[in-house]
Amino acid sequence: MDLEAVRTFAVIAESGQFRKAAVDLSVTQQAVSKRVAALERDLGVRLFARTPRGAELTIDGQAFLPHARELLRVAERAVASVQTGRRPLRVDVLNSRGAASGLMRGFHRAHPDIDLDVLMLWDIEAAVAAIRSGTIDASFRAVAAPGRPLPEDIASVRVLDEPLQLLTGPAHALAGAKSVTVAELVGHRIWMPGIVPGSEWGAYYDDLVAEFGLTIEATGPNFGSDALLDTIADTPALATFMSEQTRLVWPAGHGLRRMPVTDPTPVYPHSLIWHRDNPHPALATLRAHLTATAAGRDAPGTWVPQWVLPR
Repeated sequence: MDLEAVRTFAVIAESGQFRKAAVDLSVTQQAVSKRVAALERDLGVRLFARTPRGAELTIDGQAFLPHARELLRVAERAVASVQTGRRPLRVDVLNSRGAASGLMRGFHRAHPDIDLDVLMLWDIEAAVAAIRSGTIDASFRAVAAPGRPLPEDIASVRVLDEPLQLLTGPAHALAGAKSVTVAELVGHRIWMPGIVPGSEWGAYYDDLVAEFGLTIEATGPNFGSDALLDTIADTPALATFMSEQTRLVWPAGHGLRRMPVTDPTPVYPHSLIWHRDNPHPALATLRAHLTATAAGRDAPGTWVPQWVLPR
């Protein structure tokens, strides 16, 4: 459907006159008449009835008008979606409660004038594909996982190392500790439902198990953080890992314990990735903000897998 013809129809419907529509559209009245005639042929109906007062919508014209206006709105949104200087900066984070979300909240507080869309994609392949297609502008990921070197057109920088903490219920054997060493975790069951084989966080935990001999179980469906906290609170044999900056709220009766892991402290490495040719003006501002606020990278006494992008 010719959008210029649809736009002409909507302008005539608003003004009630072909002549006034021609002036508003900066075209001749003949061009207006031709556009309407072509649209009526496409639709197979009459849209206007000529009267001494001008042009009045027919019943079919009245039925078509709201859809015509919606077509024009969709067209405007479609154009804005690919004009990176006009649309919001789109950034992918792994989840809504983690460190990357916190980084984006800090960026928004520092730059409230920048329009921002924060979304969540499933894995690094989806994030890279979306960056390369221009669907999103940047993503927070642990890179590069084994066998997944980033394409040459994708740039990255490590912006935050987030320490892991242990979360237990009140009856767990380690519940009374102020902190635990990695060695003290050996033999304890650490439940991490939702680890996806082949994902970058799956690769991270595979290396953590291989390095320190931990027992991490990913059995059962992932019903979300509330169900995880309920299970940890009620099951003395299970603990779980939580990143230090993960925001959690649980009922007072759960009595959960959250403690640092030391000697060494496993940290999850967050990197920002983006397309080298991305022209969005706010992307440079985000990168500068993260560079200025980045902390905790390769700190003494911490551990990351060998494949992690160096700082």
